[in-house]
Parts: sequence; C-alpha cells; structure tokens
Amino acid sequence: MSKKNLSAAVLILALCAAGAVLTACKGGSAKGGEGAEYKEVIQSWYGENKEITPASSAAADVQGSSYDSLLAVKCVNGKFVGKLNDDVIAFRGIPYVGRQPVGKLRWKAPVDVEPDDRVYQAYYNAKSAPQPEVEVASFYPQGEDCLYLNVWKPAKTDDQPMPVIVWVHGGAFSYGGTVDPMYDFHNFVQENPELVVVSVAYRLGVLGFLHLQHLPDGKDYPDAQNLGLLDQMQALKWVHENIAAFGGDPDNVTIMGESAGGGCVTQLALVEGSHQYFNKVIALSGTPGLSRSREDAIECTDELMEALDCHSVADLQKLDAEQLVAASMEAIPLRIAPERDGRLLPTDPWQAVAHGAVKDITFLQGCNKDEMNFFLVGMGGPEPFIEWADDRKEWKLATLTHDEMARVESYCNDIEGEDYEPYTRLFSQIMFNAPCIRLSENQTMAGGKAYTYYFTVESANPMMKCGHGMALAPLLKHPELDGDTGRPFDETFSKTMRRMWVQFAKTGNPSLTADLSPDGKDKQWPLYDIKDKHVMVFDEFNIHPEKEAQRKIVDWQRTYFLTKLGAF
Repeated sequence: MSKKNLSAAVLILALCAAGAVLTACKGGSAKGGEGAEYKEVIQSWYGENKEITPASSAAADVQGSSYDSLLAVKCVNGKFVGKLNDDVIAFRGIPYVGRQPVGKLRWKAPVDVEPDDRVYQAYYNAKSAPQPEVEVASFYPQGEDCLYLNVWKPAKTDDQPMPVIVWVHGGAFSYGGTVDPMYDFHNFVQENPELVVVSVAYRLGVLGFLHLQHLPDGKDYPDAQNLGLLDQMQALKWVHENIAAFGGDPDNVTIMGESAGGGCVTQLALVEGSHQYFNKVIALSGTPGLSRSREDAIECTDELMEALDCHSVADLQKLDAEQLVAASMEAIPLRIAPERDGRLLPTDPWQAVAHGAVKDITFLQGCNKDEMNFFLVGMGGPEPFIEWADDRKEWKLATLTHDEMARVESYCNDIEGEDYEPYTRLFSQIMFNAPCIRLSENQTMAGGKAYTYYFTVESANPMMKCGHGMALAPLLKHPELDGDTGRPFDETFSKTMRRMWVQFAKTGNPSLTADLSPDGKDKQWPLYDIKDKHVMVFDEFNIHPEKEAQRKIVDWQRTYFLTKLGAF
C-alpha cells in the first residue's frame, strides 16, 4: 500500500475515534475490553419488521399479528405501523425501493416500489450498508439489502400539512447509517411538533460510488459511480408520493445533511429533475466540492481491481460485500465520493451553480471554525496528523502552478501557533471553509438565496477547538452524545439554533422574531450578498451577523482558488 493510502487509512479511523462512537450508548465506551460489549449492545437493537396478518385475539396483538390503527400509515408500497413514545410516532425500516440491490441488482440503479395493500411493522431500523467496523452504525447488522428510511411525526396533528426535513447522514461516503443514536429525531420532533423528519439510508463505499464503465463489461453499469445519490433521489421520490399520509407537506421539503451528507444534499440540487422533490437545502460542512473527477474515480477503480486481482465486473460480482469493503479500505481509503461524471453531476459544479442551476433552491449552509481539528484529535495528536498532512499536501497540490504553490506556502508561513496549525488551517480551507463561501458566492451571483453561518463554539478539549461535527449534538438535540464537544452547550443557545433551522424549513427564512426566539431577542439572519458577504456567527452566548471580512473565514487571495481541486 502506498504511503498516501496508509496515511488515509489512519484518517478513516479518526472518523469515529474522536467522538460520537464512544458515547452512542449514552455513556458506553468502545475502548479496550469494552468493545465487544459495546458491539453487543448495538446489535441488540436489531429486529426484522414483519408482515402483520389479521388476528382476532388480544394475545395475537402481543405477537405482532394485530395493530393499533392510529399508529398505521397507508403508503403506496404498504401500510406501515409505527411505535408511539412521548407524543412522537417513529416508523423505522420502511423500504423505499421495490427490490433491494442484491445479487444481479448490485451496482444497478434503485428499483421503484410497487403498489402493496399489505400491513407491515415499522418497528426496527433496517440493516446498515456494508462498511468497515469503525463507527456506530457499522456495529449494527450489515447487508446490501439496506435501502430503507425512517419517519418521525408528532402524534397530535391538525389538518395543516407540516414542513418536512429529510436527513442524509455523513461518514466520508463510506461509513455511517440511520441507526446512529445521533440521528434519532425523537427529541427534535418532540420539541418541534410542527414538522415531520425522515432519515435516509443509502449505498456506501464501493457499492455506492464505484466507476465501472471503463471495464470490459462495465457498459452494463452506467450508474455505479453515483448510486448513493440515485438512492437518495429514489427516497425523495418516495417521500414526495407518501409523506402527506404522515401529515407532511410534499411541497415544503428541506433536505439536510452534514459532512458527506452535506455534500450529498448540495449535489442532489444539481441533479436534473430533483427540484420537484424539495425546495430548500441545509448543508452543514459539506458542499459540491466533496466530489471527485472521472479520472480520479477510474484511478481508484483500477487500484481496487489490482488489489483484488480482478479484471471485470463479473469478477467483482463473485466477491461478497465484506471482501469488497475490506479491499477498498486497504487500497483506496478516503478516496471514495460522488463522481462529477457529466451525466448525473456536472463536471464543474461551481460553474453550474454560478450559471443558475440551483437558483430556485434556497440554501442554509456553513462551516465550523476549526474543522480539521477533529481529525487532528482523531488521529491521536500532532505527530500522526502532520505525517498525514505532509503526504496529503504533496499529493493534493501537485497540479498547482508555481505561483499558486507560492500563495499556499505564503498562507501557511503566516500562521502562528503550534506546529500542526498550518496544516489544520490549510485543510480546513481546502475541504470546508473556502468551498462553503464559494457556494454562497456562486449561488448569490446567479440570483439565488444563501443563508450562510459560521459556527464557533468550542469543545472542552482544547485541541479539538470547534472541530468538524461540533454542531451536531446541540442541533439534533442530543446533549448526552458529547464525545466531541466534551460538554453540553448552553441550552438556550442550542434551542435557538434548532428553532432557526426549523423556521427555515417552515418558511425559507431562518430569522426569528422576539416572540419565536428562545431568549426573547430578535434574530435577523441576512442573506449572503456579494458586497458585504454577511454570515450568521453562532457564538455560544452571542448569535449575530457579521461581514465575512470581520472573521476572515477564507483567504481570498491564497486559498479561495483551491476550491477548483475538490476535496478528494
């Protein structure tokens, strides 16, 4: 394995080592000898949803043969029965495809559902997509039959259709799943009973994002490079056709994601025909820049084929998912992403945004102050991080001109502090800060709307600072999952942030009047504009707008141009 891949493999482990995986069981730990117990707890959550058949006795109800009609919702592909808990009904493991992508359907586009009048339990999360065992969802049972979604709705509703949020999880396009306790929206909906929330599972890694068309028999797999996005599109179609039965408004849908999930939702907005399914996007630390070129995708496939000693898709089809996942983690870790194939995604997403491809979609998006510090901590500290960053910098910046490289070196040389800080700052710029600002710039130039934020609240861990994912626990109302934050954030601050996100989902404007704001103070969030470049700064005790120049989120001369490189 090359040094580049070895270093990336270390970073993959960082995705979980730094945080939520260690607290997913409300205080449980995956460290040391407790790892097996931790995995056992997560696997104990698993169950298989079954068909519910007519029954005439109360005893049969206990066995799942009968059901409470008040907890049932009729959808195109069946009637699904959820579970009630504290005025919130959760429906878990609803299939959004007609056939799961197994066997001959591996690397094929998702199959639409068919009408079905039968009744099914929706009690348990479905299997996680195949992935290495390195984070919460990965310890849950896995399988290629993983295309399901979950729905949370308030038990008490009126006849007014409710706004809908569809959540797409992150995890470097190779990890994660809806079973992660961080993505349980019970608390969120209980606090905000005027909306419906959906979480979507999708194919990950080389089963969801693998270029195959250049192989001898690859012409039969034209969608393999972007199947994860097509899965999400199919889920959005299902939501559009069925969410009204849950009380949701199919004409007021916001798609929301963080990290790779943020990349997905911004990229979905660029997919032809997608705008019929949503009108707003919330992207946390994710942009269209989290994608790769066709050339990079082909290079990754060739390296994987060599590692597996395979020569065709037929050869790959003979291998089980576990073999494919293990080989990809060894050969091409942290290099998997949606492909700018010119078919589903434009070859230049920035140009597409600037030319108005998403101007009818309203965006709320932003980044954290110290994104890469999450990876610094996750790798185990400065020494392994600097080793990775040196290697990654050489590889990533290899195509720059002499002048461009001089600008980058000037930026790094001007950063004072610890020896790792030039690296954390540079890669924060490449992967998160500069793409975030460019998305708002291009969207605004095209005549579209972008509400932009800058999250600054710091972890109790001084090295973590305000790292990647820091906003998740307070935003999704899980203060108990504080592996990254190291502490609960101020509750009024957290509730205000949640209320602004909900207000955006409801109206397309996250601003709060004093009567809606938890602290009783008016919160006017200005649109990003080309002249003043306003962003909303989320300081823990002072949510307020500023001009970008006051915070210097991006270095316009020395890092902004790096958005052309993409993140992978």
